[in-house]
Amino acid sequence: MTVKPEWLRVKAPQWERVGSVKEILRDLSLNTVCEEASCPNIGECFNAGTATFLIMGPACTRACPYCDIDFEKKPKPLDASEPDRLAQAVQRLKLNHVVITSVNRDDLPDGGASQFVRCIEAIRAISPQTTIEVLIPDLCGNWQALETILLAAPEVLNHNTETVPRLYRRTRPQGDYDRTLELIRRSRTIAPGVYTKSGLMVGLGETDEEIRQVMIDLRSVDCDILTLGQYLQPSQKHLQVQSFVTPEQFDTWRIFGESIGFLQVVSSPLTRSSYHAEKVRELMQRYPRK
Repeated sequence: MTVKPEWLRVKAPQWERVGSVKEILRDLSLNTVCEEASCPNIGECFNAGTATFLIMGPACTRACPYCDIDFEKKPKPLDASEPDRLAQAVQRLKLNHVVITSVNRDDLPDGGASQFVRCIEAIRAISPQTTIEVLIPDLCGNWQALETILLAAPEVLNHNTETVPRLYRRTRPQGDYDRTLELIRRSRTIAPGVYTKSGLMVGLGETDEEIRQVMIDLRSVDCDILTLGQYLQPSQKHLQVQSFVTPEQFDTWRIFGESIGFLQVVSSPLTRSSYHAEKVRELMQRYPRK
């Protein structure tokens, strides 16, 4: 299935602004998930002067068949200068809200938790007004590593569910659905003031009933924010799209999600984990936490 419907067409970006963001990223030798994962919203986000930074990469120790990030069984050692360079980029881009994500680093004892902390601390030191969202891997169930990240007090802790349990073996073979739910549950227990967030991609063969059950499962562990977006096949070697979900169906899921208690549901074909993530600042004003 290669012909994309009309609603998946993306407007051409203003390349002058995109180029300005890219210039800063290249100058500071930083990676973004926007580029590494071939995000369809790169033009819109770069035009707005925002980016989701990809740390500890660009190579990942997992080879999920839906993802366009490169696989590397033994990636390079962590770069001690990365946190400071990231903080400089946040300052130069004048970001009000920053999203920091990472590749899976299963080769590291803490899954890279200490590098997340160093990045958070570096940003706090140079740009204290910037709110911080971390989009983390499952850390192989290392809950001490999770606590280490949460104690650095990011405003948002995001961990993607990705798909429904039935499709995990094919889509996310090294992941575990129950571990994902446990990570979100523990996050709320360890740091009640941190907003929790997760995301789902659709169009891989899941049913409406399965999506709704995942949403219910996420609410059962007090997940605050949910994103739902259409999976798009990055290349011929990746998983094929099984269906293109209509905007109307995305609206139906949004309404259902809001009805069961999510504070925010961002649901549309082009939604990605950090799409319009800066709107969490409005959510924090509506639903303040200590």
